[in-house]
Formats: sequence, structure tokens, C-alpha cells
Amino acid sequence: MGEDLRSLADLIESDELSEDELHRLRCEKVLGTTAVMLHQNGDDDAAELAVLLADQVNLDLVYYGEDWGESYFNAYIEVEPHLVASFTQAIVAKLLEVMQQATVKDSFSIRDLEVRPVIPRVGVDWRKQVKAANGPRPSNQAKRIRLEPSHPMEDGLHFTNEWEHRIYQVLKERQAALPDNDTIGIVPLGAMRVYKHTFEPDFLVTYRGRVGVIEIDGPHHNGRRSNDHSRERLLRNAGVKQIDRIDVRDVEKRQDVEKFVVDFLRHLATRE
Repeated sequence: MGEDLRSLADLIESDELSEDELHRLRCEKVLGTTAVMLHQNGDDDAAELAVLLADQVNLDLVYYGEDWGESYFNAYIEVEPHLVASFTQAIVAKLLEVMQQATVKDSFSIRDLEVRPVIPRVGVDWRKQVKAANGPRPSNQAKRIRLEPSHPMEDGLHFTNEWEHRIYQVLKERQAALPDNDTIGIVPLGAMRVYKHTFEPDFLVTYRGRVGVIEIDGPHHNGRRSNDHSRERLLRNAGVKQIDRIDVRDVEKRQDVEKFVVDFLRHLATRE
């Protein structure tokens, strides 16, 4: 974890960054460092909060001003609307304390912290978005991205990006190749409640009475391995037998995806 965070610090020092890139990396570093420090605290509640930061939270830093030559920022944690109420005053105060500790060696300080709901991006065809998001009946599938202006869809299912869509297509082909009395179930981006958390795994797959999860790690996934372990522990405790991860760089070639899916299903079917 330390090397990943140091690499973010190195990137921030680059002279080739645009203002937007610098802002994004600074927010990611503050959020990542805060989550890791919470996880290292050794407290169960703090570790669970760290997992929540990794899975459900975005961070925005807004310049406030300077005092004695030091820059101050207000921090805004952005979460899904239904999660806002779970950030009590005590939790926000704890997060602010850790966030201020996390930036003590930086060239700026965090002045205040506020939790606010994510504002959805709305396209010109927002009416169609709302109708498509509801579909013929209420659904928990892909709740976080249903109202995004543009995302892949197939078979009435929504996907965050093309990487997820490619995995789905290979899983679907594998499903069609199996006999109908020994096939697989595919649940992309299904909301799943485990102990004290609601997760949305990239894929939940059922096969021969077992449940497995496939997660796709994006280009900015570094620095979150410790949180992955906590999330995986909660999923395993909830009955998920096989959890496997694939890097987006391995999704570019179809044969790599096919091999990954075949291996995943083999392990899922034989895992004790």
C-alpha cells in the first residue's frame, strides 16, 4: 500500500499535469491515505468505514483561502443519496480528524468536511434515462449508473463501462454453451447487502449451487488492496465461495477474457 500511495505523491509532483489532473490526483491521494489510516487503526468500525470510502465515496477539495502562507481546502465527501444519513456527526468528525492527519506533510490543510449526495449527470434525453432506469419493474441492478447519460446495455442490463460489457459477453457465451440443466446465472452490478454494508459487485455468478464474484480492477485501483481484503472477507462470510479479480489491461484481448472466465468457473465448481 505504501508504494502505491508514494507513487501518487510522485505523480502529483509532476510538472506535466493539467489543473484538472492535479486536482483529481490530490483528491484521490487524500481519500486513499485517509482510508488506509483508518484501516490501520485496528478498530473494526474504522476498518468498515475504510471499506465504505473505497467502494462508495468520491472526494472533492474546494480551495478556501490562505493563512500564514498555508493553503486551506474544504473537503466534500460525495455519496449516493441513501448513504448520506449514515454519516453521523461523530463519523464526520472522525473522518475530518484522520483526513487532517493524512495531509499533515502536504502543502495544504483540510479546514472542514461535509457529506453531500452525488449529483447525477443529466443528458439531453433525461426523460428517456428516467424511463430506462425504472424499466418494466423496480430493480436493484446497476443502481449507481442507471441514470448516467451513456453506458453499455444488453439484455435489459446496464454496465458501467465497456470492460464490464466484454466480461458479460464472454460469460453469456459460456452460459449458452453449457447444457440447460448445468448452466450459470449472471448478475452484473447487483446490489448486495452484507453485514453493515451494501456492495455492488461487478459480477455475481452462480454455478452448481455455489456463488462467486468477479471484480474488474480499473487503472486507479492501486492503493486499495487492504480495503479489498476487508470487502472480500465480508463477502466470504456471507456465503460467496469464489472471488476473483481481473485487471482492465487483461480485458483488451478476447482470448485473455475467455481464459479468465473458464478458470473462474472451474475453480467455482470445484472449490470446497
